[in-house]
Amino acid sequence: MSRKYLAFIGRFQPFHLGHKHVVDEALKQAAHVLVLIGSADTARSMRNPFTFSERHDMIAAVYRDEVAAGRLIIHPIDDIVYNDDAWISEVQRTVNRIVRDHADSAAGERTESGAVSIGLVGYGRDKTSYYLKKFPDWSDIDTDSQYGTFSATDIRDGYFRVSPILPHDNCPPEVVEMLKAFRLTEAFRTVLAETDYVRDYKKSWAMAPYEPVFVTADALVVQSGHILLVRRGSYPGKGLLALPGGFVDPHERLRDAAIRELREETRIHDHRGKMSAGLIGGYIEDRETRVFDAPYRSSRGRTITHCFLVRLPDSAELYRVKGSDDAAHAQWHPLGRLNPVEFFEDHYSIIQKMLGL
Repeated sequence: MSRKYLAFIGRFQPFHLGHKHVVDEALKQAAHVLVLIGSADTARSMRNPFTFSERHDMIAAVYRDEVAAGRLIIHPIDDIVYNDDAWISEVQRTVNRIVRDHADSAAGERTESGAVSIGLVGYGRDKTSYYLKKFPDWSDIDTDSQYGTFSATDIRDGYFRVSPILPHDNCPPEVVEMLKAFRLTEAFRTVLAETDYVRDYKKSWAMAPYEPVFVTADALVVQSGHILLVRRGSYPGKGLLALPGGFVDPHERLRDAAIRELREETRIHDHRGKMSAGLIGGYIEDRETRVFDAPYRSSRGRTITHCFLVRLPDSAELYRVKGSDDAAHAQWHPLGRLNPVEFFEDHYSIIQKMLGL
């Protein structure tokens, strides 16, 4: 074993034989393997249907002995979508903290100089393993996959159906058993409903000569330490918190679309009554407008959004709001109490980026 610690980063939605091959190879080359589960703080969706604890249990079930012996350590990594530097810093801190705590409690983990050998492992030729080059202080190991003809996406596509296809040939038996039980849960039915909605949605443009790019506009409204959010009334993301916003009409400017959606979805009122588009526009901080274009930010297809910051004047009484349109509910939320797992798509990441949270 040439290294003391190797780290493997992934979403593992779900944990399949390709992932297992990497972990197995890492265990041959290192005394300890850190499996870092990404997107640990996101709400259930088509792309992330399983929670951190569910994915943790999948991996722990496959490697019971290694977990019990402390050779395999499983830990969450939260999403920081629009700040690579912050994400890299979070991974570095997490790995260094785990290694420090583990090495301090285990005799002989450190070298004579006090350093601990750390490396990264993954598929070097897999586009999802771009992170291997982002940590030059840690050596990286490129493993060849013996299971390169499928992906977790393929598994999810077959599994989330009215008649689910259990991935007997693509996942470890322990994971298959967990997926078999998961079919009977309310969580499965929720993800299935969203998946069916998106499949039908994509059929509407399936005959297009190329995949369309959608344009949306959102309003990030803050007042007196609070943010205005809606709770989505329909799929995708039914029941999740979101910024007021929606698709831009063909003959509409982006700024106007953000204001229109804000008024339609929240019916925002000040002390004089329903706020006009002109009045709302006066509170927009145009220099703070940002474009958010993560390729997989929306399950509905390639969707680029423009977010407008609306900073209302501080007041002892927050402006009145009421949900309408496709928003089941509109409400002010204290900025200090936001929980990323309650948010639709990347909206929490947008808030983080725009407000520096």
